Amino acid sequence: MKLRNTEHRETIVLQMTPMIDIVFQLLVFFVFTFKIVLPEGDFNIRMPSAAASTTSQPSETPLVKVRLRANDDGELAGVQLGDRPLQEQPFLELQSQIRSMIGDAGGPGSTDQEVEIEADYNLKYRYAMNAITAITGYVENGEQHKLVERVRFAPLPEK
Repeated sequence: MKLRNTEHRETIVLQMTPMIDIVFQLLVFFVFTFKIVLPEGDFNIRMPSAAASTTSQPSETPLVKVRLRANDDGELAGVQLGDRPLQEQPFLELQSQIRSMIGDAGGPGSTDQEVEIEADYNLKYRYAMNAITAITGYVENGEQHKLVERVRFAPLPEK
């Protein structure tokens, strides 16, 4: 078997200009089709660290404490705002009490109020989220009103 023209090998040259053109067209396509979405449920929440039991920096406004108690099944057994228990519809009462304390006519960010939620360890997650929703704001006539933006969780008591 004889190989033909082994002396005249052609080298293959890659054309980079069309490849760069395609890359820029793809880049432009993805930049124009990218949609920025606001993060859902963006709360300003400070969680306690696991090892540190130090208290947070004191603020000028008094700290509002909300206590969420759970029964053995993890269901909500009671809600307290300070020392006052909330009875019938605890999250609606919590929201109305926060609204009366804050006086939300000033608009969002008009207060430096901070709320600390102390929840039982076995409480179901949805009750903590209902409390955060009641504390942070409400929707009225299609318009969103913000109340307290600073919410933190109390550290779990050591056993």
